[in-house]
Amino acid sequence: MLSAIERGLKAPTVLVLDRIATGLDSSLARLLGTETRSRLILMRRRDQKVARDPSGWERRILSPVLPGVEFEFMRTTLRPGVNAGVFLPHAHGSREYVAIESGTLLLTINDTPYTLNVGDSIYYDGDCLHGFANPHSEAPCVYYLAMDVAGDAAGTEHRRRESDDEPS
Repeated sequence: MLSAIERGLKAPTVLVLDRIATGLDSSLARLLGTETRSRLILMRRRDQKVARDPSGWERRILSPVLPGVEFEFMRTTLRPGVNAGVFLPHAHGSREYVAIESGTLLLTINDTPYTLNVGDSIYYDGDCLHGFANPHSEAPCVYYLAMDVAGDAAGTEHRRRESDDEPS
């Protein structure tokens, strides 16, 4: 699949892009954007990266790609009745936060469904299967998602080096 995408033979869905990013212990924002180093970054709407899925949903990346930071902030719109699918677990220790702006979101975490309505928010560990769907046929669902996908990767490396220094 990666080879076909690189050669322009296939256009990946947002779910496939996310799976590629997860496999690389990275974020969708990092796949779509370029790393920027600055003390202040203004992202005008016209300059924000948007990933659109043919099934009827889109993710607008609201956060810049920063060196050494695996954080992503996005606004997602699911058209009525759209199921975005199930996303793979991110690195151990990763975190996700969701807040509903409009409509209803059916969030499924490890096969357990949670119905979220306007104004609701939820936090969950990102190292689980998680699916997003708009169960209603009359209105779109708009929600914000903030993800820290780096997880324990940096901490694990640091702890590994410390244990290597300890006498046996």
